Amino acid sequence: MSFSPQSRVWVYQSDRKFTPAEEMAILEKLSSFTNQWKAHGNELLAKAEIRHGFFIILTVDESQANVTGCSIDSSVRLIKEIEQDYHVDLFNRFNMAYKVGDDVVVNSKEDFETLINIKQINSETIVFNNMVQTLAELENKWEVPFKNSWHSTVFAHLIS
Repeated sequence: MSFSPQSRVWVYQSDRKFTPAEEMAILEKLSSFTNQWKAHGNELLAKAEIRHGFFIILTVDESQANVTGCSIDSSVRLIKEIEQDYHVDLFNRFNMAYKVGDDVVVNSKEDFETLINIKQINSETIVFNNMVQTLAELENKWEVPFKNSWHSTVFAHLIS
């Protein structure tokens, strides 16, 4: 399947890394969902993936059919179900994800601020911008240096 760069994306970040077994089971559940995902009776061209063991990403190419409020609600219900089944938090926007080498780390906003203060996180640290809205943004603006992300505005007072 080929998806337009303008396809809509939703990124859900877990507060902990999924185990390989959890990831397989979640991907199976997501695949079942995206294969039958509809908007007002129209099938959506959709896919789901998990990246870095932390991020559930839903993608819909609206060139075939537009996503509706009801179809988005059904995806949110699925994500909430995954949250409950696997005892993870997928909706806390105050959890910050960043990279240490090739590893992804997720911390609370408070711990993230502390790490900035003690210079463990700096302007070059790769952070995740989960506010991306299109596939093109996901590919180009999701994993970015701190200085190029919204993080630099919110935490500017801590960077020297």
